[in-house]
Amino acid sequence: MFDFDNFREIFSTIKKNKLRTFLTGFSVSWGIFMLIVLLGAGNGLRNGVMYNFRNMAMNKIEVWPRFTSKPYKGLQSNRQISFKEDDYVALNREHSEVDLKSATINHGDTLFYGKEFNNCNLNGVFPDYAKINFVEMLVGKGRFINNLDIVEKRKVIVISPRIEEILFKKESGLGKYVKAGTVMYQVVGVYKDDNKSNDAPCYIPFSTGQSLYNAGYGLNQLSFTVIGVNTEDETTAFEDRFRQRMGRRHQFDPTDKSAIGMWNTANEFRMFNSMMNGIIFFVWIVGIGTLIAGIVGVSNIMLISVRERTKEFGIRKAVGASPISILKLVIFESILITAIFGYVGMISGIGLTELINYGMQASGAGEAAGQDDISMFRDPTVSLTIALISTGVLILAGVLAGYFPARKAVKITAIEAMRAE
Repeated sequence: MFDFDNFREIFSTIKKNKLRTFLTGFSVSWGIFMLIVLLGAGNGLRNGVMYNFRNMAMNKIEVWPRFTSKPYKGLQSNRQISFKEDDYVALNREHSEVDLKSATINHGDTLFYGKEFNNCNLNGVFPDYAKINFVEMLVGKGRFINNLDIVEKRKVIVISPRIEEILFKKESGLGKYVKAGTVMYQVVGVYKDDNKSNDAPCYIPFSTGQSLYNAGYGLNQLSFTVIGVNTEDETTAFEDRFRQRMGRRHQFDPTDKSAIGMWNTANEFRMFNSMMNGIIFFVWIVGIGTLIAGIVGVSNIMLISVRERTKEFGIRKAVGASPISILKLVIFESILITAIFGYVGMISGIGLTELINYGMQASGAGEAAGQDDISMFRDPTVSLTIALISTGVLILAGVLAGYFPARKAVKITAIEAMRAE
């Protein structure tokens, strides 16, 4: 056991060399401080990037028609591909991985209500669109497009908060009719849009949009989610199969990447995640390297301390002190210095990251200039797990810093001690 006398001896030794102990401890404190701050900055960058994925599924794929760049079976290149409703229906039939799905018709128009008006992009969609793109309805503000709207080709519309504010001022738009061109739409819902963007779209039933704006045929885009497609190889295999079946149906070369556009959020997510993991790994390397520099300083100081106390250790051994008691004395002194100054650095680092986070929240910072929906840096704090890992690193550092000087102290003989000046 470690008794109170040992504590008194350690504090007595520290008091004799206050400046040396402080400077040594400061290097450890600075090392753990930098580690915490760098990890907080890395987390802030990761959180900022991940915040930009908040309104999209991590397994979403969007597909849209383009122009061919290769001839195929006697057909010339530069042909325009046009999607049809069969492509939407075939998604589940041809691909068991497809879960949620929606087709989209796009039409730009001006919405009128009385004397008020605003330009808006009308998107004809299916009910699954809301789940795929995380479109949330405001509480008490109606509903999204449903299956009955699709079947009956209802002239209903879901608008954004900004559109409601412009057209209806301080009134609720729910249940009222707005005019788009010559068509009257009833407002059945207002969806959540924290940014209140002027460019936020409005949603109408796909069947209504197709009949009114696409001559009752075709579509502009397919959106769907996939399950069981997790790795890069599985994603590549799925995309190849998808292009083959679309190529067979629309008569284009499956290897022609220009024929259809495809955006897979899983690829984006994996890329950003790998990049963030690399940054965090680099931060750990730099932070631990700084901490090791402080630990080496503690170890060197402990070696000097052992040399200065050569006679003391020799006398201890001569009067019967066991090697293990001397070993524990030196190691515990090293742990005490490392832990006290390390915790000061850790608490300072956590305090700084929390202060920065509080300042960002209070000022509304963290958004890219001029782009309210894009976040670059958010919540630059460290988790409890990081604090616990740092604690473990400190204890291990103290043991390592004291072990080699302690081993040297144990090897001191009484004769060698008597010769020491």
